[in-house]
Amino acid sequence: MTRGTLLEPAQMDSWHHLAKLGVARAFSGLCEMTGQDIKVTSLKSKRVPLGKVVDLVGGSGAVTVGVYLSVTGSARGHMVLMYQPETACGLADLIMDRPIGTTTSLEDMELSALGEMGNIMGSFFLTAVAGATGLDLHPSPPSVKLDMAGAILDTLLGELIQEVELALVLETTFSTQDRQIQGTFLVIPTPSFLSALLQAANAQS
Repeated sequence: MTRGTLLEPAQMDSWHHLAKLGVARAFSGLCEMTGQDIKVTSLKSKRVPLGKVVDLVGGSGAVTVGVYLSVTGSARGHMVLMYQPETACGLADLIMDRPIGTTTSLEDMELSALGEMGNIMGSFFLTAVAGATGLDLHPSPPSVKLDMAGAILDTLLGELIQEVELALVLETTFSTQDRQIQGTFLVIPTPSFLSALLQAANAQS
């Protein structure tokens, strides 16, 4: 699959199936981490031109929390969890078992907790995808940044723009008994990674 190739409907169906498996597994990891009953109430999968990714989080000037992991192994790709700061504060409360509204700013401790969340969710996501496809996939340690969305994504997207035209975006809403949280999960495979995912998924079906 070369740069600029659009996914056919059947390929999007395969990707969406893998994404649902991965997200379900990722949130089971978050359940284990927090000891909370967490349910995914909405999952939307779509293709977005790489240059438009920042628009999903309010534009390049929007202050955003990004948790980044690279993917290595059978193929190469990237994962980024992105949240608005107030949402990230709510997540920090959830992860650190604090009452809602306790966290009002993101300091080193909170950012570290968000990084551990990203590590667990990314690992569980890749484990599910690897199990469904037979691929060998590994996440890097997470990198967490609180910055403008453009600053968080520009370096990553600048490296990819020559070989990747589309990001595969998962927009999720999940809830516990007392809160509902929305986030953007970017999975940006290189063309070789996407081809490997889809070929392996088809071989397994």
